[in-house]
Amino acid sequence: MLKTLGAQVKEFKTASILTPMFMILEVIMETVIPLLMSSIIDDGVEAGNMQHIYQVGALMVVAAAVGLFAGMMGGKFGARASTGFARNLREAMFINIQNYSFSNIDKFSTAGLVTRLTTDVTNLQNAYQMLLRMCMRAPSSMICAMVMAFTINARLASIYLVAVVILGICLFLIMNNATKYFQQAFPKYDDLNASVQENVSAIRVVKAYVREDYETKKFHKASQNIYKIFVKAEKNLSYNAPLMQFTVYGCILLISWLGAKMIVGTSMTTGELMSLLAYCMNILMSLMMLSMVFVMVTMSVASAKRITEVLNEKSDLSNPEHPIMEVPDGSIVFDHVSFAYKKEGQEPVLKDINLSIRSGETVGIIGGTGSAKTSLVNLTSRLYDVTEGSVRVGGNDVRSYDMEVLRNQVAVVLQKNVLFSGSILDNLRWGDKNATEEECRHACQLACADEFIEKMPDGYNTHIEQGGSNVSGGQKQRLCIARALLKKPKILILDDSTSAVDTATDAKIRRAFAEEIPNTTKLIIAQRISSVEHADRVIVMNEGCIDAFDTPEHLLQTNEIYREVYESQTQGGGDFDEKAGEE
Repeated sequence: MLKTLGAQVKEFKTASILTPMFMILEVIMETVIPLLMSSIIDDGVEAGNMQHIYQVGALMVVAAAVGLFAGMMGGKFGARASTGFARNLREAMFINIQNYSFSNIDKFSTAGLVTRLTTDVTNLQNAYQMLLRMCMRAPSSMICAMVMAFTINARLASIYLVAVVILGICLFLIMNNATKYFQQAFPKYDDLNASVQENVSAIRVVKAYVREDYETKKFHKASQNIYKIFVKAEKNLSYNAPLMQFTVYGCILLISWLGAKMIVGTSMTTGELMSLLAYCMNILMSLMMLSMVFVMVTMSVASAKRITEVLNEKSDLSNPEHPIMEVPDGSIVFDHVSFAYKKEGQEPVLKDINLSIRSGETVGIIGGTGSAKTSLVNLTSRLYDVTEGSVRVGGNDVRSYDMEVLRNQVAVVLQKNVLFSGSILDNLRWGDKNATEEECRHACQLACADEFIEKMPDGYNTHIEQGGSNVSGGQKQRLCIARALLKKPKILILDDSTSAVDTATDAKIRRAFAEEIPNTTKLIIAQRISSVEHADRVIVMNEGCIDAFDTPEHLLQTNEIYREVYESQTQGGGDFDEKAGEE
């Protein structure tokens, strides 16, 4: 874990080294000042030597100025190192997440990843800054002050030693008891973020079903869980301050009482007693700072483990040693393919799939909910790897291609269409970042998206809100189809991606595909029979298996599932888009 996290310090190593060095310099100056103060009292004030007071006073000013400078530099470099460390952690996690396969992403919830990128990184940032500054400053200050105290008077300094040992044991017990609560607290943030994310993204549904009170109660419960755990942890930590104050004032009283006796007995000077009292505060405040470091480290251990999980997670999909860099054509072959989302003992969702699709062919895919239609097409672009068998695209196993090359030739319009904040043109150019405006317009014409874009006040420069919240479901689907077409792929997969458009528009889109991209292999997953009845062939899926694969005409005569779907959707006059598809 430490090696993984330490690798993210990178260019901030210099700042990470300079911070403790400046902290040590500050400690040295703080240790020297009580000695100089003792000299002023004993050799200056009591002896009436003003020249000595001026000289030593000047040295104290210089020491204080150097200490101030060291403290400022320590704070500056500490902030630079810790914030840079946090920035690198976030970037490293985000980049690694981008390389995840779908199966890797399935291991983490969206809310959990957001928590790791925000709250957990902030905890580590604070802990790292404390380690660089306080973890070096506090022990150095305590050791220096202890050495100087024993140099002045070993008998009185032994009071510090006893106090430090007792206080250290008590603080360890307090910290150890609080640790278990902090480890429980941060995973609870996942539940809190999940509640917020789900509520905001589905706010229209919440309002439509008048579930505001229910969602409020759910959020309150998640928030209350965090509150309770932190209250338990802070209750333990609340003993820290009074215990420290009791020890500090107890030591001051003992040293003052015993020191006064020594001064009367001429075995100690007033200046030495003043120095001992100053060192008393240095020692005990250092111990207080160490306790704060322990608190921050305790809080950050759970966060560090969660961040390390994300950084160490490796994609289970990788390029071969010598990948193929060109996809010859859009032919697809499934050779005895079986697939399970979890490899360990899970029932496969696809079982012994065998099929061959010619390049440029239009293939419909129908089947009931849960029949693994989406799982089938996901294997084509290698979003997952098969459990058994092989998938070949363009005559080559998909595992032999460079993944970027393969996915650039397999355009997918998913069930859950996603648009990003920015203009319509920005979203379209996800398909081809160098596409001209004319190419974008042509793609939108094929997807029947130009009809509504041109009615918008800013046309293709209209701003799309995050998630496409300011366009309808059908408009969003058409924009996503246009975006996929701009890739000029050899294979186009439409995963129920016209379900939100009317059947007449659906027919126009299919006709445009047939005329404009005849050499592109088209896989169309659909629930409507009208979307697949003009396909070259149709795959009928049933419980993870291929029930039939034939032309629509033959399926109507030979396949019961296809016939039932056809009759249920066309009885009573047929689909109203029939004419639109022929015009």
